[in-house]
Amino acid sequence: MASIIPTGVSVEFPVFNAASRSLKNRVLSVATGGAIDRRVDGHVIVRGLEDVSFSVNEGDRIGLVGHNGSGKTTLLRVLSGIYRPTSGSAVIQGECVSLINISLGIDPEATGRENIRLRAAMMGMRPNELREQFDEIAEFTGLGDFLDMPFRTYSSGMQLRLAFSTSTAIRPEILVMDEWLSTGDEDFKHKADRRLREIVETTKILVLASHSCDLLRKNCNRILWMEHGRVRMDGPTDEVLPAYFG
Repeated sequence: MASIIPTGVSVEFPVFNAASRSLKNRVLSVATGGAIDRRVDGHVIVRGLEDVSFSVNEGDRIGLVGHNGSGKTTLLRVLSGIYRPTSGSAVIQGECVSLINISLGIDPEATGRENIRLRAAMMGMRPNELREQFDEIAEFTGLGDFLDMPFRTYSSGMQLRLAFSTSTAIRPEILVMDEWLSTGDEDFKHKADRRLREIVETTKILVLASHSCDLLRKNCNRILWMEHGRVRMDGPTDEVLPAYFG
């Protein structure tokens, strides 16, 4: 059974060579509620998360809200295995796919076909799975003969087509997203949106960070309001969203 259980998770980022006396740092410390701190040795520490605990079970559709710098993306990266907690633990049961950076693993000098393989491997797709799905991924891109051209020759829309098509080929138990993906290509946009909605509907757990009230209301049954690296409020969508958006 898929589940997510972070317990007392804190994430700290040391900032080396930071000035020990800096008006900017003092202002930031006040503005972020003490998220920036100094240790005895003079190093500046940025606390991305502080003592975060909650549990997510199958069927949960979690929305993350909070101002920029509140800890949403850091939390998503912990859940995706990109960051390890400085303290505490994050126990993830089930196959988790992150759509935070869908271009991760892409090689500009490699062809489109080669990059499908590279991106699939980066996502943890097994070779036999890729063989079974390769033709479908290639067809979904709509790139045709351009798949045999270097990725660097693609327009930004073509690059996004290939990255999206490969990244959404897996049907995960847990899906982690930072905002709703948009291809920016009108010819591809509707097809991509249908595919993404299919994945969201079939995944056992969704964790979606967004600034869109409508998007969160449509897709999430529970909201975590992040503030200064902590969970300020955790509850049903119809209770937390009005409190956050006012």
